[in-house]
Amino acid sequence: MSTTVSVPAVDPARTALLAMDFQSAITSPLSQADELIARVGTAIDDLREAGCTIGYVRVGFTEEDWQAIPETNKTFAAAAEGKAMHHEDPATAVDPRIAPRDGDIEVRKTRFGGMSTTDLDEQLRARGIDTLVLTGVSTSGVVLSTLIDAADRDYRVYVLSDGVADYDPEAHHTLITRVFPSRAHVITTAELRDLVRNG
Repeated sequence: MSTTVSVPAVDPARTALLAMDFQSAITSPLSQADELIARVGTAIDDLREAGCTIGYVRVGFTEEDWQAIPETNKTFAAAAEGKAMHHEDPATAVDPRIAPRDGDIEVRKTRFGGMSTTDLDEQLRARGIDTLVLTGVSTSGVVLSTLIDAADRDYRVYVLSDGVADYDPEAHHTLITRVFPSRAHVITTAELRDLVRNG
């Protein structure tokens, strides 16, 4: 686990926290979803107060989106066939406990990563953002995909170890402890608070 001693401080003007896939259709199977969302809500409040940008990524499909998914896509072809996660279904809305506010970034995606099917990168660049704090469900889905993409785009990336979760505890542990540290600073919400204060 990284510590604040070796991790760069956060510059609020250049930093965005991304809350990804906090939708009841995705979080409800988690045994400790309420605790996770509460921690993420605290991180959002801390960064919002410091002047950071807050961004929201959610998954949801239109009829056209479903039709555009080829059968070669192992995960999303099944979603299209089952007409899952319609973008107007209340279960695909961002959890109201951490709901977006005016001025926040909001994007709707149709694949795992937060950037590949959205204009998220363009919106972040337009605000001068070069640093991301990632939270979300799941660790092996949206968090992994967005982290790799963001790292390839040369963002400085932080992952909140207690702000992400997965349905597979072993996969979560491996990613947090063995995979993510080579691409991001893996910190806790408490460490994030200190980094923002020292920024």
